Amino acid sequence: VQLQASGGGLVQAGGSLRLSCAASGSIISINGMAWYRQAPGKQRELVARIFGSDSTNYAASVKGRFTISRDSAKNTVYLQMNSLKPEDTAVYYCNAYRVRTIATMGEYWGQGTLVTVSS
Repeated sequence: VQLQASGGGLVQAGGSLRLSCAASGSIISINGMAWYRQAPGKQRELVARIFGSDSTNYAASVKGRFTISRDSAKNTVYLQMNSLKPEDTAVYYCNAYRVRTIATMGEYWGQGTLVTVSS
């Protein structure tokens, strides 16, 4: 199973970006997908996750500004980021957990995509 993230870039404060992450491989089902981020000198933190029947959780710092969604048929998760702030600058990683294949149940990470918000 591989996760391929895209959509990062440089944006001014107040702007928007949309991240995408597609999971590929012999996937039967994915219970949940999430976005994490890691800013320089900081620990990786959960930004948002979507799971089960599309229940969602958000970090308090992004609630109301970011929206996570997914297309289960395409095994793809999205993160719409609006009203971006300089403190949102980080490498964003996608995550898929309780991924069922023919042989395994596991958790996988994408390679990370850099989001830079200028003031």
